[in-house]
Amino acid sequence: MLANFLKALIAVVVRNAIYFLLLTPLLPPAGRHGIARLDFGLLSDFWVCLLAFGVIELIAKVRRSQHRCC
Repeated sequence: MLANFLKALIAVVVRNAIYFLLLTPLLPPAGRHGIARLDFGLLSDFWVCLLAFGVIELIAKVRRSQHRCC
């Protein structure tokens, strides 16, 4: 359970770095996420978070499989 929490925490931190530092300046105003609004920016923010979590989970799976075979 702690491992899942840490993966989710890392995914959120990575998502914040990617979305707010890299993507937000490139997005048009309609694509940016506003505070307490349901908008396209929220959808793209959520997608980046899912992508980060998926990459973290994939890395963990590859590392587990490498430790088992050797």
